[in-house]
Amino acid sequence: MSGAQDRLTITDAAGNYHFDNVETNGFYAVTPSRTNFSFSPTQRSFSQLGAKTEAVFTGSLTGTAVNPLDATEYFVRQHYLDFLGREPDESGFNFWVNNIESCGTDLACREVKRVDTSAAFFLSIEFQHTGFLVYRAYEAAYGDLDSAPVPMSLREFTPDTQKISNGLVVNQSGWQQKLETNKQAFMNDFVQRPRFTTAYPISMTPAEFVDKLFATAHVESTDPDYAASLALFGTATDTSNVVTRALVLRRLAENSSLTRRQFNRAFVLMEYFGYLKRDPNAGRDTDFAGYSFWLDKLNSFNGNFENAEMVKAFLSSPEYRGRFPR
Repeated sequence: MSGAQDRLTITDAAGNYHFDNVETNGFYAVTPSRTNFSFSPTQRSFSQLGAKTEAVFTGSLTGTAVNPLDATEYFVRQHYLDFLGREPDESGFNFWVNNIESCGTDLACREVKRVDTSAAFFLSIEFQHTGFLVYRAYEAAYGDLDSAPVPMSLREFTPDTQKISNGLVVNQSGWQQKLETNKQAFMNDFVQRPRFTTAYPISMTPAEFVDKLFATAHVESTDPDYAASLALFGTATDTSNVVTRALVLRRLAENSSLTRRQFNRAFVLMEYFGYLKRDPNAGRDTDFAGYSFWLDKLNSFNGNFENAEMVKAFLSSPEYRGRFPR
């Protein structure tokens, strides 16, 4: 949108879009664009006199077959969907689009910016407190899956991440309270599932419960969170209190030692979950050899994803690029 204000937004899956808080008494032009499509009309101009003005366009395929992922706007929106599970907010969308477009026609610059932008979604506050926390909850409670170097499957990760991130947009008004509410609800639900109550029966004493959790997570009993977790049970002789069980699991899942140790492992797993939408031993892979390769490489570069060229490799892979219609 250009005119009294210059704005950029993107449609959702249903083709709907909006510009919020547009100044009235201004003249505007809205111009649609998407790779491989032409639009009718090519532009709509109007004076914004009231609270709402609609501008509808009809898109038609042009017959070309350029990968839409090469368009910055499409690329950024897809990262919101794949890693945060939501449509982009306008301010965040503009920030990341402009971050890439600031390179102009410098292809080397654009490649670096696309890699950095992509990695930023895993590194973001929003993902670290949603998807990565879900990962750590499984790791803390159960350790790795049998005969696998990962604690969970995509089938488990997706619905739980949707629950903990539901309605959350970091930096929007009230986001901290929304995140806290979601975390509490997720942890309370997690400790009441049959898998958890089977592994940790409510008849366990607080010491037995905490000992087993910390041993599974490979966090030492000398860690301050161990004594703090025991203290949460007070004088209780069993672990039937759901809220307390959830608080202990959350304290362990948010433990700094566990977080540091699992960071690279989670980063690699999310390359498969986010970009390829599959488990590391599914699809073209019959085992975890690819996962192990990238984890070893990332570790050898001390977590520097740029030097390891991990994100770059997934972004340019035929499997990832093949996901998108042309």
